[in-house]
Amino acid sequence: MNYAADSQTCLERILQSVNLSRLPKRDAALFSTRLTAQFDALFTQYTQVYGHQYDCYYHLQQLVGVLAEGFKKRSNALRQQDQAALADPLWYRSEKEVGMACYVDLMGPTLKDLQAKIGYFKTLGITYLHLMPLYEAPAGDSDGGYAVSNYRKVNPTLGTMQDLETLAGALRQAGIKLVLDFVFNHTSDEHAWAQAALEGNPRYQNYYYLFDDRTIPDQFEHTLREIFPQVRRGSFTYNEQMEKWVWTTFNSFQWDLNYSNPEVFNAITAEMLFLANIGSTALRLDALAFIWKEMGTDCENQDKAHTLIQAFNSCLQIVAPAVVFKSEAIVHPDEVLKYVRKDECQLSYNPLLMALLWNSLATRKTRLLTQSMKKSFSIPNDTTWVNYVRCHDDIGWTFDDAVAWEVGVNPHDHRYFLNQFFTGRFEGSFASGVPFAENPTNGDCRVCGTLASLCGLERALASDNEHEIDIAIARIKLLYGITFSIGGIPLLYSSDELGLLNDHSYREDETKWHDDRWVNRVAVTAEDIQAVLHPPTTMTPAQRCKVRVFNTMKDMLAIRKSQPVFGNSRTQILETGNPHTFAYLRDDGNGTKLLVLCNFSEQPQQLEGHLLDLIGHAQATDLLSSDTLKGHENMLNLAGYQQRWWLVKAR
Repeated sequence: MNYAADSQTCLERILQSVNLSRLPKRDAALFSTRLTAQFDALFTQYTQVYGHQYDCYYHLQQLVGVLAEGFKKRSNALRQQDQAALADPLWYRSEKEVGMACYVDLMGPTLKDLQAKIGYFKTLGITYLHLMPLYEAPAGDSDGGYAVSNYRKVNPTLGTMQDLETLAGALRQAGIKLVLDFVFNHTSDEHAWAQAALEGNPRYQNYYYLFDDRTIPDQFEHTLREIFPQVRRGSFTYNEQMEKWVWTTFNSFQWDLNYSNPEVFNAITAEMLFLANIGSTALRLDALAFIWKEMGTDCENQDKAHTLIQAFNSCLQIVAPAVVFKSEAIVHPDEVLKYVRKDECQLSYNPLLMALLWNSLATRKTRLLTQSMKKSFSIPNDTTWVNYVRCHDDIGWTFDDAVAWEVGVNPHDHRYFLNQFFTGRFEGSFASGVPFAENPTNGDCRVCGTLASLCGLERALASDNEHEIDIAIARIKLLYGITFSIGGIPLLYSSDELGLLNDHSYREDETKWHDDRWVNRVAVTAEDIQAVLHPPTTMTPAQRCKVRVFNTMKDMLAIRKSQPVFGNSRTQILETGNPHTFAYLRDDGNGTKLLVLCNFSEQPQQLEGHLLDLIGHAQATDLLSSDTLKGHENMLNLAGYQQRWWLVKAR
């Protein structure tokens, strides 16, 4: 097929049929220019998925109308943001970028209250605020907001869409980018599309995967994994009103969208552009691995899932080029890497680094971390990692089994050990975690808990042991110090910066008790914030810990922002010769280098001085302590849980 010729012919016909007269002449010209620039790619992507359908070109024409409408509604302020992003397309690789993710009700508790906390975010150093799902959702259990009933309406308990737009503008004025969730694999069963399907409308029944009997679901089930086996078994739910089976990968009230229907792609694109036009700089693509279903596969990470995401990206480049995608792919490391592309997801969560930092904390060994990062840390220079330690979700041990075997680790047994360790079931563990989604068939589970509780602070405070408190805070500093320095945007999860402990009150809430992830969804109160911004003279041990953790984070972030080598530089993962240590080199290509050394053990460790070959045996300064190296040391010393950020500046 001659895609280029077909694309050009198609574009000419579409431009003749799409009414751009409602746009000012200058806007119409800009839209046409961008559409022309992106159309070859969009045409190829769209026809690869839908070209076999008789009405493909009709739907493509309708899509261009959706894009024109989204372009028309983009404000002048956001148009300026587009121009700034086009002038600085790799802004996300800057050392200045620091993110935070939070639930509005746990940090606000409303959007207006959240706006009043902008000063707090700036004090900490935040430049990128990711608000967890804040859309209208079913009352009670809504999977933490990920069952969306209306993308264009804020949950009334949090405020209004006007409040969100006002907040977006205030954040923009403060130099903080807004990040929102794009929940596009499924909707809630209360969404207008689902309600129309329930009423028997065949058009909207085709928006979802509906089956009259179990024949096809049973065929799919042979190769699907269960996501929430503690809630229900399988990936399909029987709906008595329709007398049909509904594909529900996650919860029975979350209906998977049918992307084999081009009308679904167009409809979701309209919702995506609405969110972009609220003022978001990035959209987190929730559950992106699941959006394409293919019989005989696990229906994850299919080729057409990538094609669809690229098509969504092409649409953004036409309407809102300032907006980037952040992938949330908690899958095999090799599959995660496939989403990280300039034309797909420019940003990506780094679940492998997150999981293996916790692994090394439990084992005090870094073999698996080092080998995995050597294989999987490198990504294209026009993309970036989003590095995190904790999030709203659980911890799953998504490391590569092949790499584990290479370093002598039995992956099945090791995952069992890690689950036991971090849920406090392993003798000698410092962690106070909670098991999540335990599979009654095979006993597998994932781990929940706050940063501080998993690092041992909860146990240390309970025993009033000052030495153990110091060690727990050293673990916190080590984990976040790596995410701040290894390369990418560091993302704090709200409450981490204060060292808050597990909250078990969810067990008394009938809408939450079955979902143990609520243990690490902890409220940050106005009192918590005031206590660290203006510490009282007399403090309890817990209050002192909050201040210590906050100041530690703030100081490290200030150091990060002061040195360009933390930004657009190359990262090389190193072999240290010591199984308890982890090391990497940052190199800006112009003579400035940063040698980072980390000790995952409570005990002091030594490293051979030959590591200084990497910095030319030049004099270096530790940015964290102001200690200096002469450059000819035979041994390098690290105290328990210590990290060093040895900087050599270009001459």
